[in-house]
Amino acid sequence: MNLSVILLVGAGGLMGAILRYLVGAWVQNATGAAFPYGTLAVNAVGCFLIGLVVGVAETRQSLSNEAQAFLIAGALGGFTTFSAFGMDTIRLLRAGAYLAGSANVILQVAIGLAAVLAGLRLAQWLHHRLAGG
Repeated sequence: MNLSVILLVGAGGLMGAILRYLVGAWVQNATGAAFPYGTLAVNAVGCFLIGLVVGVAETRQSLSNEAQAFLIAGALGGFTTFSAFGMDTIRLLRAGAYLAGSANVILQVAIGLAAVLAGLRLAQWLHHRLAGG
């Protein structure tokens, strides 16, 4: 791996993470709802942007590898990894791998939710053990 590409990904990731926080908080505050509209907005915008960037890269071959690393892995990866999940799924479906695309959706959601639950349970267990219970 090229150090300059790694630094570009890191710089893009920093920008994306800051934008994720700002956009998500702004949308959530604007709606005032209990539903996570901020997260939904960030995921939708991230998916749209990765489609746009990949579409431009595919049709015009005008984005260098460095620009793609900065924009896709860095900025959009920092903004939301949901966009990568969406792009991976669309690539599978466009290639006619419908079973794999469907499996990707099911597995990503199911395993992701199970992992969150496992992390929460582990944190509770550790808290209980460390508190002397």
